[in-house]
Amino acid sequence: MFPGATTDREAASYVVVGAPLDATTTFQPGARFGPDRVRRFAETYDDYDRRTDSYFSALDVHDAGDVPTWDDVEAYLDHLAAELRSVALDDAVPLLVGGEHTVTYAGVQAVDPDVLVVCDAHLDLRDAYDGNPWSHACVTRRCLDDLGVDRAVIVGARTGSEAEWDRAADTDVEVVPPEEARAWLDGVTGDDRDGASDPFAGESVYCSVDVDGLDPGLAPGTGTMEPFGLVPREARDLVRAVAARADGFDVVEVNDRDDGQAAAVGGKLLREFVRAHAAGGD
Repeated sequence: MFPGATTDREAASYVVVGAPLDATTTFQPGARFGPDRVRRFAETYDDYDRRTDSYFSALDVHDAGDVPTWDDVEAYLDHLAAELRSVALDDAVPLLVGGEHTVTYAGVQAVDPDVLVVCDAHLDLRDAYDGNPWSHACVTRRCLDDLGVDRAVIVGARTGSEAEWDRAADTDVEVVPPEEARAWLDGVTGDDRDGASDPFAGESVYCSVDVDGLDPGLAPGTGTMEPFGLVPREARDLVRAVAARADGFDVVEVNDRDDGQAAAVGGKLLREFVRAHAAGGD
């Protein structure tokens, strides 16, 4: 159980769902261990948070456990989406813990947002990878092309194929490289908006954090490491900035190939999302 997620399912405002899918990892496997590691390395965190003056255990979070995986990725995603949709239909917010990034497709399918905001080192805009359209390298493309997401904002992206960069040039994609992340965050939160309108006004959001969006020197436990990434504080501020507008959240691509750094960040970001969402984004 995720620490502090002690509310009964029927009374929950937030529901943690583990999705240990590890079918298309292209370099270092181990994402199947992500949900358990995120839960484990969240055990040391204090229940009380000074910034929001809240107790995590009082925010009505339930842990529904993991949705077991099988070999047919497309069928698994349909099943996972149904599980997450049942959460949304109960007026609760699904909190998905991966597993590879492909599971984000199910989260987006379940809540049907206008905008996908994703922290990621990779564009994930391939139409297929090694002939597989359900690869984790294709998830943002699938959400845009197959699920009808109006636009995607990819924060922290710093690598992709030539075809992906061509796709990223379309009007429904915004890429925020690591060196521009702080200025983008200031614009979203209003710190540097100079009276401009809310960039997500009137839009629903799904927030996905691929832990490889962070620099691997700080979160090495992930499948496809890419140097020169975000620092954890920038990922935290991203989650805080969009939480109040979000109908769903996930943290993905944590594996077991470090001493818990990536899982510790993942668990903390989940808690930050819940606290910020419950506080209305404060």
